[in-house]
Amino acid sequence: KEWLTNIFPKIKKRAKSEGAEIFFGDAAHIRSDHHAGKTWGLKGHTPVVQSTGARFSFSLISAITSKGQMRFMVTEGGVNSLVFIEFLKRLVSGQENKIFLVVDNGPSHISKKTAEFVRDMSSKLELFFLPPYSPELNPDELVWNHLKNHTVGRSTVIDKKDFKKQVTKSMKSLQNKPAKIRSFFGKDSLKYAS
Repeated sequence: KEWLTNIFPKIKKRAKSEGAEIFFGDAAHIRSDHHAGKTWGLKGHTPVVQSTGARFSFSLISAITSKGQMRFMVTEGGVNSLVFIEFLKRLVSGQENKIFLVVDNGPSHISKKTAEFVRDMSSKLELFFLPPYSPELNPDELVWNHLKNHTVGRSTVIDKKDFKKQVTKSMKSLQNKPAKIRSFFGKDSLKYAS
């Protein structure tokens, strides 16, 4: 309640007065053996989805705005402070306005290394933190829902290269659909951020 009625309205007001752009960011992990959706089969026969059985995974970071912008990065391994800082460097690169990035309290977001980097970039970047355990307040969560449950999660994977190609293609496709990204902010729990 404090976030919705007091903290975020102040962030919004500051962003307007400073000409800053508000991004909501998040990290996620995707595995090749995650399958979503339904399939069909002959009556009385259990449908079987063919797969290699091999498991591949990638971590992703993205940030979106209520205007429909999206930036993302795909990486192997987890998202530690160094990976998050690399994403932040890419996020501010070529950006004319200061960025206010709203993230959760993940370890890489609150680490000393990240805090030092953000302090050094204070003219271009500032971090704000969502209340603990409140993913319903982060519109960027819907990026992962889209990826895992509506695109890549509904496909079969041949090998690691194919999996990375599918993940990247899905993210680029979403990046090129600002109206879709804007629609994420229309969810009842996220309207405050639009």
